Amino acid sequence: MGRHGTIAGRKAAQDSKRSAIFTKYSRAITVAAKNGGDPEYNFALKHAIDMARSINMPNDNINKAVKRGTGELEGVSYETGSFEGYGASGVAVIVDVLTDNKNRTTSFVKSAFDKYGGNLGTPGCVSYMFSRHGLIIIEKTRDTDEDMIMETALEAGMEDMKTHEDRFEIITDPDDFPKVKQALQEAGYEFVEADIEYLPSTEATPPEEDLGKLKKMIEVLENNDDVQKVYHNCSIDLEQ
Repeated sequence: MGRHGTIAGRKAAQDSKRSAIFTKYSRAITVAAKNGGDPEYNFALKHAIDMARSINMPNDNINKAVKRGTGELEGVSYETGSFEGYGASGVAVIVDVLTDNKNRTTSFVKSAFDKYGGNLGTPGCVSYMFSRHGLIIIEKTRDTDEDMIMETALEAGMEDMKTHEDRFEIITDPDDFPKVKQALQEAGYEFVEADIEYLPSTEATPPEEDLGKLKKMIEVLENNDDVQKVYHNCSIDLEQ
């Protein structure tokens, strides 16, 4: 996504979409488990399980998702995909998907863009405005020590850290993300979010009259089971 919203806004959004997020993380676990069912030797699986546990997904759901990936349980075969385009007022949007029916998903994504004033483009049309980075968000409280967080993350390979009113954002190279994440976990920090994301290098600020269409398009996309994540370069917090 573009500008990250407040901690309270992010938690409220997660709570309202918990059932849908369960489905997305379950798929991510199943796909990751195809390369091995032991999270100690499969970072992608360990990370997917960590993400699921961060929203309190039941262990039974996690174990079933792993077994579907390893073939111990019958399951659906998913493939990854990505769509690029422009939302209202030319806001750049990337949609990552995990789907068992690419044609169905393509039709849905195109319809969402068209309905809310956007335009689905070709691969590469907006991705040049983004770069892949690890992003770890830690809530800012009275007990969090900014210097200690920075020292721990720097020693593990952090690229940058941004301090906001209610949070710290630690940015890493994708290859260093596992080390930085593990170092902060071992130091006892809990994450609001920790993932490898598309971060925008430039931002767009749409006029007020287009914000409603942009918010609705992203909401519709995020509520679809096939869609894993939606990234954008809007400078305005769309979760408010």
